[in-house]
Amino acid sequence: MCGRFSQSMTREDYLALLADESERGIPYDPEPIGRFNVVPSTKVLLLSERDEQLLLDSVLWGYAPGWRGKPPLINARSETAATSRMLKPLWQHGCAICFADGWFEWKKEGDKKQPYFIYRADGQPIFMAAISSIPFERGDKAEGFLIVTAASDKGLVDIHERQPLVLSPEAAREWIRKDVGEKETAEIAASGSVPADKFIWHAVTRAVGNIKNQSPTLIKSVNN
Repeated sequence: MCGRFSQSMTREDYLALLADESERGIPYDPEPIGRFNVVPSTKVLLLSERDEQLLLDSVLWGYAPGWRGKPPLINARSETAATSRMLKPLWQHGCAICFADGWFEWKKEGDKKQPYFIYRADGQPIFMAAISSIPFERGDKAEGFLIVTAASDKGLVDIHERQPLVLSPEAAREWIRKDVGEKETAEIAASGSVPADKFIWHAVTRAVGNIKNQSPTLIKSVNN
């Protein structure tokens, strides 16, 4: 994880849990984002803080500076990103939040893989920690972001051994503060994550495996 997620609500649905309107440099938009099948290598709305205001940028999901010579990464391990040659600058200066309704994982069942949609039991949006080349300038001009992952806990490990680092709204705000330090970022990652018992999941249609599909049915339980 994380290789696919849903970002379908309105901007306001996500932002209302994070800040008052006066703290945002983001135009009001009542239209649902409507992306039920967000895939890597596409541009995604990413939240960061600049000049003490929250801002949304459309940023490519995936990151690879030119010198790497390999396909872009889409995830960054919370345990190693801070010391990685490639990711350390992003961890230090590019903390961001990718908001979502939930994410998808595939579990092998028999000779097939069954997709599951994982989301908060209380129906609230989730705030996934991310690191990004936005908002600071990179000398190599590489653009993109990665979703930070952590080891799964309790029941979630039955679906996949890794999961996105999902932060509480309060921890999400701390994560994107401009002056947050490397040590403090690690502390937020360790203490601000939403516990596994706050999540539930259900099986969904295998149609989600086709990146062209975009429909509310993709996040509905196939057992209903």
